[in-house]
Amino acid sequence: MGRHKVTGEDHGTRGSTRGRGRGRTVALATILVVAVVAGTGIAVRGGLIPLGGSCADDAIRLKVSASPDIAPALRAAADYAKEHEVTSDGNCLDVRVASEDSSKVAERVKAGKDPGFHAWVPDASMWVDQANSGGNSARVSPTGAVASTPVAIGMTEKAAKKLGWPKKTYSWAELAAAGSQGDALRLGSADPARSATGLLALTEVAGQAGKAEGGSAQVAAAAKILAERTVDSDTQLLDTLARDDSGAESGNPKRNDALILTEQRAYTHNKESDRELDLFYPEGGSPALDYPYVVPDNTELSTEQSRAAVRFMTFLNESHGQRVLRADGFRPEGGEADAEVAEAAGARAPQPYASPTAEPPSAKALQETRGMWTITVQSARLLVVVDSSPSMAELVPGRGQSRMDVTKASLLQALAQFTSADDIGLWEFSTRLDGDRDYRELVPTDRLGARKGEGVTQRDKLTAAFGALQPQTGGATGLYDTTLAAYQQASKGYAADKFNAVVLLTDGTNEDPGSLTRGALLTKLRDLADPARPLPLVAIAVGPEAAGDDVKAIGSATGGSGFKVDDPAQIHEVINNAIVEAGSKQQH
Repeated sequence: MGRHKVTGEDHGTRGSTRGRGRGRTVALATILVVAVVAGTGIAVRGGLIPLGGSCADDAIRLKVSASPDIAPALRAAADYAKEHEVTSDGNCLDVRVASEDSSKVAERVKAGKDPGFHAWVPDASMWVDQANSGGNSARVSPTGAVASTPVAIGMTEKAAKKLGWPKKTYSWAELAAAGSQGDALRLGSADPARSATGLLALTEVAGQAGKAEGGSAQVAAAAKILAERTVDSDTQLLDTLARDDSGAESGNPKRNDALILTEQRAYTHNKESDRELDLFYPEGGSPALDYPYVVPDNTELSTEQSRAAVRFMTFLNESHGQRVLRADGFRPEGGEADAEVAEAAGARAPQPYASPTAEPPSAKALQETRGMWTITVQSARLLVVVDSSPSMAELVPGRGQSRMDVTKASLLQALAQFTSADDIGLWEFSTRLDGDRDYRELVPTDRLGARKGEGVTQRDKLTAAFGALQPQTGGATGLYDTTLAAYQQASKGYAADKFNAVVLLTDGTNEDPGSLTRGALLTKLRDLADPARPLPLVAIAVGPEAAGDDVKAIGSATGGSGFKVDDPAQIHEVINNAIVEAGSKQQH
């Protein structure tokens, strides 16, 4: 069944723009005539009106890659530009728009492959950052933006009514919590690893919930539930919506009655479906997709193509281009709300759909959320190996704490983001800690939620063990033998349904004269590494004396990575980034 009738009394002004009669038709026609006469000279100078004759033979052909949601509007704008002979330096524009997921384009550019376009319009600037993260120089550059749309939560009428829409408002954390309470609200999302909409929403949830006590664990738990109702891309998401009022509760339990999506996608859905969505716009503002207009760097674009690419962007920001985008439900670049568009998308007062959009999250916040998501979706099995040689007692400049103390605090911070389904174990190493062995197992690898006695879990044991780590009073750094033994142990305990890794922390070079040589270690690691059973080793060198070249070589030998940090407080962030990178390699 369709939506109930909307009245001005209880739902604002959605119906107020209809049927105003022919009273303003003449006035509008008069205004248009005056505007055309007055603006003809400007339009000619801007290339909007042909000067006579056809310029089809001299058209400059542009290939534009665009996010699937905005591609139809860009095609419509390109058709208008071609039909009306919009020109660049006297040449017509012949723009061909290809619809491509932004995440896939970003990966292609990052890998150094031919981008295959003269201009790119991803749905969010985060993909530009990702595309440029594959080398020392930028590969693509934004030259502006052409549209925006806020991220919101769309619901079926029954679900929205249950939560008090439109009068009751919620924060992002509160809406996510509602979707985490059993079957109270079946909330679906596109995969935050591939969807800017999903990632921006989850980052808002993490930012709000993370401020509360135990917030990190709560966010991870909410993400775990969300992961069960996640699809690969935004284009698939609306297909998961309940098809009737009983579908989400007593019909197909896999169908959703709420979705994380943009205002624009809700707008196009509501135009085409008799099962319209209502939109919740969370308090405090919503993040927005910003649709940057991007051109490739260091390519063989001709001067004419470069100028034509910029001309198409300026056309999109001119009046007709903006009308085309608005007709498809997009807001202008500045993000100002259009009441008719918002209401057609499912907005009603007092939902704060006209409030300023939230400040875009930092690249660090996005990376941390992706790391948490990677761990959450796959669950993790990690063996953490910590250097406890005497040099870990050295003070960290400017902190008044030892390397070990700062390392412990960073590890405890990292531990908080793992869920009870994740497996984590702990070793320490120096030299001859256990007979002739340089390493010692402190906590065997097991599920964090596993019971280890009355009222004690694996998480409790690890928390205590991290807190009890102390530098040895004698000995040195037995790096190579420990690394091999840890990798062998993790290989034996490999869990096929989890993200497996070894995390190795050291503040020095190998100082055990009777150990393996570096060359022998790397050879053995390469022999053990199995692409069918990926087990990256994340090696982190801490402090100025640590061997950065060693950890990079060790990590690379296993398909993992090596990092050097001067401040142990960076360990949490480095672990997060390394997991994101390793998880991304496995997905591709």
